[in-house]
Amino acid sequence: MLLMNSRPPLSRPALDTSPPIDGGEERRELMPASALPLPPEGGEVASRSGDGVGEAVHEMRSRRKTGTTQRARKLRQGDNQAEALLWLELKARKLGGYKFTRQFPIEPYYADFACREKRLVVEVDGHQHAGSSYDRRRDDFMRAEGYSILRLWSHDVLQHRTSVCETILAALDGRLAENIAASDLRFVFTPRSPDSISSKTDLSR
Repeated sequence: MLLMNSRPPLSRPALDTSPPIDGGEERRELMPASALPLPPEGGEVASRSGDGVGEAVHEMRSRRKTGTTQRARKLRQGDNQAEALLWLELKARKLGGYKFTRQFPIEPYYADFACREKRLVVEVDGHQHAGSSYDRRRDDFMRAEGYSILRLWSHDVLQHRTSVCETILAALDGRLAENIAASDLRFVFTPRSPDSISSKTDLSR
C-alpha cells in the first residue's frame, strides 16, 4: 500500500557545530561591509574593489587635510612671489649697478640670485628652511666655491623690500664682513683671498 506522502523529506541545513570562538557566542552570519565601523585616525581599511569603504575613508581623510594642504600651497606661492618681487629690484643692474643672475647654477645646486663679480649668493627662504641641514650643506658647498651666502625671509621681502635691498647692498659693498645669524637674516661670510682676486683680474685682461 502506497503512502500518501511519497515525496522524499526536505533536506535540512546542516547545523553549525563548530565550537564558540574565544569563549563568545556561536558563529553567526558575517556583517555586511557597509556596516563595519570606520577605523580610528591613522588606521587602515582593507577593502575589496567596489565595496566603497576604502574610498569613503580616503575621502574623509582628504577632507581633514585640506586646510594643511592649502596652507602649504600658500607658503610656496608666497616664496615664489617674494623671489619675483626681489628680482624686479636686482635685474638690469638696478641695485648699485651690480649684475645679478637668477637661478644661477653652482653645481649641484642653484642659487636664487648670484652676483658673480662680488661672489655673493642671495637666497629667499620660507620659514620651513629654518635650521635646515640641507641648506647648511648648500652653504658649505657654495663657500668652498668662494661665495658668501645671504639668506633672507620671504616675509621680509614682501613686507620690507627697501630694508632688504639695503642689506644686500651692504653685503655687496663689503660692509658685511662676518657671519651673522639674526632672526630676520643669515649671512655666511667667505673672505676672498688675494690670489683668487688677482687671478680673476688677470683673466679679465
